[in-house]
Amino acid sequence: MRLAIPAIGLAVVLAAAACGKKQAAPPPAPQPNQDSIEAARRRQQAEQDSIARAQAARDSAARAQAEADRMRRQREADSLAALGRDTDAVKAILGQAIHFDLDKSNIRQGPDAQALDDKLKILQANPSLTIEIVGHADERGSDEYNLALGNRRAVAAKQYLTGRGIDAARVSTRSAGEEQPVDPGHSEDAWSKNRRDEFSASGGANSLRRP
Repeated sequence: MRLAIPAIGLAVVLAAAACGKKQAAPPPAPQPNQDSIEAARRRQQAEQDSIARAQAARDSAARAQAEADRMRRQREADSLAALGRDTDAVKAILGQAIHFDLDKSNIRQGPDAQALDDKLKILQANPSLTIEIVGHADERGSDEYNLALGNRRAVAAKQYLTGRGIDAARVSTRSAGEEQPVDPGHSEDAWSKNRRDEFSASGGANSLRRP
């Protein structure tokens, strides 16, 4: 019986200690003060402002690039349109016929020589351009005579150009004789129109520069 008393006392002590531990409350969590809350808010706002500025900068750069692309496309379109107008104008000048006196193949001074000078400038400004000259005659004379006369007229125009520096390989000639009149009439007026050289581009004429 004397040994049991201390054991009981020890049990009571341990139970009391256990109750004490169970009843102890955890320490309260520290509460952020107002300054910390304000600092965190400012940091968050600064981050949001930085993101907004970066997005605005990207948007501005994108708009600027889009405008630059639009202007580049417009310049290219304007350039192509101008080039097309130039090409059409140059072809019109190149296609102007010259005319001859009856049974003659010499180049007449005045408008005919000036027309050849205009073609000379076009050939000089467009080194890849090649042309064909076709000589024509009116209906009078035999077929053989008119073919030969048409050939002499085409060759005369070629010699005018090559004598002023154009490579002969860039200019081809042929004769149509009396077979392709521009005026089918049988008067002097019709015949004078039909005694002619016609010019056309045979290569390198996709984009022609004005002289």
